[in-house]
Amino acid sequence: MKTIVMMLAMILTLTSCQGQEKKKDAKAKTEKAESKFEVTKTDAEWQAQLTPMQYDVLRNKDTERPGTGEYDKFFEKGTYVCAACGNPLFTSDTKFDAHCGWPSFDQPIKGSVVYLNDSSLGVERTEVQCAKCGGHLGHVFNDGPRETTGQRYCTNSVSIKFIPAKK
Repeated sequence: MKTIVMMLAMILTLTSCQGQEKKKDAKAKTEKAESKFEVTKTDAEWQAQLTPMQYDVLRNKDTERPGTGEYDKFFEKGTYVCAACGNPLFTSDTKFDAHCGWPSFDQPIKGSVVYLNDSSLGVERTEVQCAKCGGHLGHVFNDGPRETTGQRYCTNSVSIKFIPAKK
């Protein structure tokens, strides 16, 4: 029993250290990539502008817990923009309930996002970033509605802001 407890403690220590290294690596890559975006700010400027959770997701590529975001079960008419720079990203017409715990869209507004290969969890995924500021939005998967694009843009609620349609 003592051996099991010691092994679990060692695994937890290694895992937490590995997570911190991944965040450092993601931050370094983000800082290098930021220069190619229209909206660029220093780390201190982003921290002053964004909430701590927005900063962690948009700038450090973190992920909010599933089912906790305000836009997961939200279906009003309007446009979703980047929470960091206001870039229009998705329209409500492309939003659907994927039952995954995050807001999901089947396509972005043309030219609003850029894509990066992401193997941070040991599997190949496609990261989605705002094309204007490079903010991390989430990932795109090929398990969306077959009757439309077949894609699911799995998006963090804190990375977007809803602008209601004018009546």
